[in-house]
Amino acid sequence: MTPDPGLASWLQLTLTPGLGAATIRELLSRFGLPEKVLAAKRAELARFASADALEALDSGAVAKAVDKALAWLEQPGNSVVTLADAAYPRLLLEITDPPAVLYCRGRLDLLNRPALALVGSRNATAQGTGNAEQFARSFSASGLTIVSGLAQGIDAAAHRGGLAGAGSTIAVLGTGVDIAYPRANAPLAAEIAEHGLLVSEFPLGTSAYAHNFPRRNRLISGLAQGCLIIEAALASGSLITARAAAEQGREVFAVPGSIHSPLSKGCHALIKSGAKLVESAEDVLSELAAFRRTGFASTRAPAAVANTSGPAESVDEPLLACMGFDPVDVDSLCARAGMPAERVSAELLRLELAGRIAVLPGGLFQRLN
Repeated sequence: MTPDPGLASWLQLTLTPGLGAATIRELLSRFGLPEKVLAAKRAELARFASADALEALDSGAVAKAVDKALAWLEQPGNSVVTLADAAYPRLLLEITDPPAVLYCRGRLDLLNRPALALVGSRNATAQGTGNAEQFARSFSASGLTIVSGLAQGIDAAAHRGGLAGAGSTIAVLGTGVDIAYPRANAPLAAEIAEHGLLVSEFPLGTSAYAHNFPRRNRLISGLAQGCLIIEAALASGSLITARAAAEQGREVFAVPGSIHSPLSKGCHALIKSGAKLVESAEDVLSELAAFRRTGFASTRAPAAVANTSGPAESVDEPLLACMGFDPVDVDSLCARAGMPAERVSAELLRLELAGRIAVLPGGLFQRLN
């Protein structure tokens, strides 16, 4: 269960209909942590949210949804990770629209482990699924966590291979984390919850709506340092994941196939566009050698969360003074500022949302102004 004492406030914000992810980030940037957002006068919040959303914010329906989530958290293995949690995956803070909360079942430690996304066709060939599972086994044995989407075909094979090694696997869902979709993969989902990690940004009980899956794909790529595509048609959703990976600065890899197979055309298009051609697991591992030498920390400069309303008020200037202008880690900041880690992490989130600091590879932070 998440250590965040203000979890109910995070849930109230994120479970309110009409408060989209961008609006929530704007509110956090302007007011600070969710408790302060909720304590603000509704007239102040009206500058950022619609009247319908503000009415829903304090509704019984939202309160009931929060209670449902809190009750779910009482079950072993269930967690909700917020942007303010130390367990929140640092790589997701690099993407343009990180979710405010993640619903999780299983091993939270995998969220910040070295990872590779591996996706492909739902209607894969026997050779394709065999390749996916074997590649995933090799990567997992090398310490990489395999990230995929729990779909049939390549995704399921990737998860099975990941579970066979030390790296294990993360399944990012397009439904609520309490719903196994497709139903045929329910036993696999249960195994992942036991030995790996199930993750979703969608509220509990969310059904398999088609528009959720392209959104889900950005998290599959965002959680990993690279993305490998095995068997994909030109119209495959896997190409959405590959495109997201490229936009996020991740390495993109593709396994070629027969020139006569429709399931090779997507991979061939990626290779023509600059994706690395992969014939063996070592082709990927050698490309990620820089990550391996630095603990798989990202080499890409992090994308700052947009701050559309100016610097947040009441930013903790003493913490900025303790930072100086050289990169610094959380432990050093705690020692300098004499603050507990929970408070420092919360202030760092607020400073990041306000555009005052940048998150650097290796868990470091740097003052910008």
